[in-house]
Amino acid sequence: MANDLFPLSAAGTIQHNLSATPLVEIAIKNGEGHLASTGAFCAETGVHTGRSPNDKFIVCDGETKDAIWWDNSAAMTPEHFEVLLADFLAFAKDKELYVQDLFGGADVHHRLATRVFTELAWHSHFIRNMLRRPSDAELEVFTPEFTVVSFPSFKADPAKHGTRSQTVIACDFTRRLVLIGGSSYAGEIKKSVFSFLNYTLPAKDVMPMHCSANVSADLKNSAVFFGLSGTGKTTLSADPKRILLGDDEHGWSQNGIFNFEGGCYAKTIRLSAEAEPEIWEASNRFGTVLENVVLDDKTRKPDFDDGSLTENTRSCYPLDFISNASETGTAGHPSNIVMLTADAFAILPPIAKLTPSQAMYHFLSGFTAKVAGTEKGMGNEPQPTFSTCFGAPFMPRHPSVYGNLLRKLIADHKVDCWLVNTGWTGGKFGTGSRMPIKATRALLNAALSGKLKDQPMRTDPVFGFKVPTELDGVDPKILNPRDTWADTAAYDAQAATLVGMFNKNFEKFASHVDSDVLAAAPSVQRAAAE
Repeated sequence: MANDLFPLSAAGTIQHNLSATPLVEIAIKNGEGHLASTGAFCAETGVHTGRSPNDKFIVCDGETKDAIWWDNSAAMTPEHFEVLLADFLAFAKDKELYVQDLFGGADVHHRLATRVFTELAWHSHFIRNMLRRPSDAELEVFTPEFTVVSFPSFKADPAKHGTRSQTVIACDFTRRLVLIGGSSYAGEIKKSVFSFLNYTLPAKDVMPMHCSANVSADLKNSAVFFGLSGTGKTTLSADPKRILLGDDEHGWSQNGIFNFEGGCYAKTIRLSAEAEPEIWEASNRFGTVLENVVLDDKTRKPDFDDGSLTENTRSCYPLDFISNASETGTAGHPSNIVMLTADAFAILPPIAKLTPSQAMYHFLSGFTAKVAGTEKGMGNEPQPTFSTCFGAPFMPRHPSVYGNLLRKLIADHKVDCWLVNTGWTGGKFGTGSRMPIKATRALLNAALSGKLKDQPMRTDPVFGFKVPTELDGVDPKILNPRDTWADTAAYDAQAATLVGMFNKNFEKFASHVDSDVLAAAPSVQRAAAE
């Protein structure tokens, strides 16, 4: 369906489908940012250095009323959206705007033709990097199915528009239009596309996933990596021996898996050439957009160690800046699904094999743990974080919709599922140590190759999943977390506490899942019985 609610004629002047060079020239001329010594364009986003989830709304109408997970989404009335749209159109009337026509999705059967209007030239450059670019022939016949409008200098009026503040991300999914105002953080634009795909694709039996993905060099063995920030999603999927599909957003259809994007949006705080050479190279060249990275006043050299503006510094670059990136953005059905967690309580093993029911349980749980002291107000203890589907802010439908679809796909394609703990061993944060990356990579490589599932396994008495007891090159002691603690009674007590956290979090899903998924919950009683 064509989307003309925000027509090209709405603006005073339109700059349509400009490439990187003219967009950078315009952005510098307009004072939107600076050119780094490396050639990258660097912009600051002001007060919003990340997403503003409390300012995001979905229009509640006849179509969305019973389809949206309203416990996780704020509603806006159609009447408020109409007023907001009218004011956006009036705002655009005398403006020079930048428009990009792009695709969300590498699978031609499921991609979303997306038109993006931006007030800032660098935002147009950003989204041109992030989504997939049509060919010249495709542009000739391009008809938008979805439209995003981003005006950072537009200020919403809570009394008039029904918003919480002057910042707004208003999503009318029925009419396929998103209006963003009051925020210069470019990530809001790409996440709007992701949120809409998360809304529409499940009805087509396509699973939208907040994950990274790669495939073996022979294209026969693809893998999906779910994980929240800090769990190693980007790092572990960036394997030079495998082909990278993407680092953030993918779909799984009847044809296999496919990247939603055409670029990467990598965190760069403390980025180094030694630790992440591919991302380093991609972040230090013309065509890349840096967000909130501090530049030296004299040399304009990026200082990736400087977090004075935000810890959420970012680099946005096209996928072809990565030497081993897939040209098609597609691969066959995954052989392996990896769910990453950084367990700062040091209870979970470095790797465990999951049944389909256990995979659904841990997918719905979306567990990781934040380390004490990394955020204000956290105190001295690690804090559990449960973000369902490993991406709750972007999941408009109830989590059970995604969980049931994932379980069906796992069963249909006989996918091996793994839970990988990149967190702590030998005691919780403050006592133990970080899981050795060498051991994690060895276990992960064995899992992806198929070798690990043939290794001797034990059943974890608390979580019920299978855990390997040995692998060449890996200290067998590390495979059983209880054996790494000096005080096993303290381990048992901490395990019981973590089980309580899991069970309390899962209460909200209990009425939406089958008995086998409920049975996949961890249990201290089961451990005692054994």
